[in-house]
Amino acid sequence: MKEIKAMIRPEKFEEVYRELRSKGYCCLTVYHGEGIGRRGDPDKLNASLEFPFLHSKVVKIEIVVADEDEDEVVGIIQQKACTHHQGDGIIFSSTIDKAISIRTGEEGEAAV
Repeated sequence: MKEIKAMIRPEKFEEVYRELRSKGYCCLTVYHGEGIGRRGDPDKLNASLEFPFLHSKVVKIEIVVADEDEDEVVGIIQQKACTHHQGDGIIFSSTIDKAISIRTGEEGEAAV
């Protein structure tokens, strides 16, 4: 199994989510946050009193998929989240060694 984490622009989330859902990838976790990257969009950077540096709003998507689905999911996120401007985000993919459902005790892909 693969865990895919993507930090994308908030305004692109709906488009990414709809495409993932239409392809059968329904189960994901979403976080709203702020990030600082070396390639932030200078037109979208905001200063605040809470954070004395410039930062951008981001949505973080986390999804676990079968190994054979990794390329399709990464491709969907990359295609739908891209604006061709700095600060579009980043995608990470990692191997999951074990997954266990807390409620049922099922393991592996059955757990997710």
